Amino acid sequence: MENEYDIAIVGTGPAGLSAAINAKIRNKSIIVFGNKDLSSKLIKAPKINNYLGFYGITGKQLKESFEAHISNMKVNITEERVNAIYSVGNYFVLMVNNKCYEVKVVIIATGMEYTKPIKGEEEFLGRGVGYCATCDAQLYKDKVVTIIGYTKKDEEEANYVNEFASKLYYIPMYHSDYNLKSEIEIVKDKPIEISGQDKVNKLILKSSEILTDGVFVLKESVSPAQLVPGLITEGEHIKVNRDMSTNIKGCFAAGDCTGTPYQFMKAAGEGLVAALSAVSYIDSNSELY
Repeated sequence: MENEYDIAIVGTGPAGLSAAINAKIRNKSIIVFGNKDLSSKLIKAPKINNYLGFYGITGKQLKESFEAHISNMKVNITEERVNAIYSVGNYFVLMVNNKCYEVKVVIIATGMEYTKPIKGEEEFLGRGVGYCATCDAQLYKDKVVTIIGYTKKDEEEANYVNEFASKLYYIPMYHSDYNLKSEIEIVKDKPIEISGQDKVNKLILKSSEILTDGVFVLKESVSPAQLVPGLITEGEHIKVNRDMSTNIKGCFAAGDCTGTPYQFMKAAGEGLVAALSAVSYIDSNSELY
């Protein structure tokens, strides 16, 4: 069925891509969420000497090799933001903008580039704080909404939400020419704290305050604990076993998000292990699907 897969992989660095190709080799249907530009860290490396078989290769060259590999294996990347992943019985539901995907297994390979939460963000999640404006826009009909955007593509969500809200504030965390509807108020200030009582009623900025009924924080990625409710972490890292399994059955993790060392080769190896473990998990639980 449409939007149903064996394995969802979140992340397109070495860990996510390694997991993708190894899952595909084993004939599992996969969907990979991430950036088609792949890991931004790759192109910053002038020389890589510890990736076996690629002595002296530049980050740019390694990135091009990754791109050629996944292209030849017809691994497609879905450039949509995963807002939440829920374990529901024997499968997972991924909330992606205004769509849902159902998968048997999830592999988290998000790296360590997510933005730290604003004070109050986690406390009011689901009580006025959200990560998908297009998903929840209708809940804020005729209300005051504030959107914190981190990339230019977030302007599309702001324009959409503006159709429902009585007033929309847009706080860009980037510099650009803004393609926003004229009635949207752009506030160039730094968010400090989201506050309220039972639910959000205020966003405190460095130089001002906004009285608001809801705040959408449109990050490129969120911390693993926010992304997957119930996931056990150790500090900023996901706690995993040697087979890259987490505390949630059917959820695996690989790469920088599982801890140091932050190395391309380690990430690729963990992606392989996570894929093999995911395939084994699906095959050994075939009676559940």
